[in-house]
Amino acid sequence: MTLTLESACEMHPQVALRPEPFGALAYHYGNRRLVFLRHPDIVRVVRNMSAHPTLREALAAEGVDESRWPSFVKAISSLTTSEIVRVR
Repeated sequence: MTLTLESACEMHPQVALRPEPFGALAYHYGNRRLVFLRHPDIVRVVRNMSAHPTLREALAAEGVDESRWPSFVKAISSLTTSEIVRVR
């Protein structure tokens, strides 16, 4: 499945985020993957996107400038590959 702005996403329930000065570390307890989230904005979106019906609405709610949305779609899409994020 291709991730789009209309996708409904959430952080995988087996993932824990540990805040770091650069953003956060995301650890998946099921597959044991460790992923660096390298910006506080992406951390906020990943942490709160389940509260919104679409990725578009999550980005808007978190105050991400619309010009940055394509890079967020790309970043979150890569997080689905590592199972940090999943599509609902």
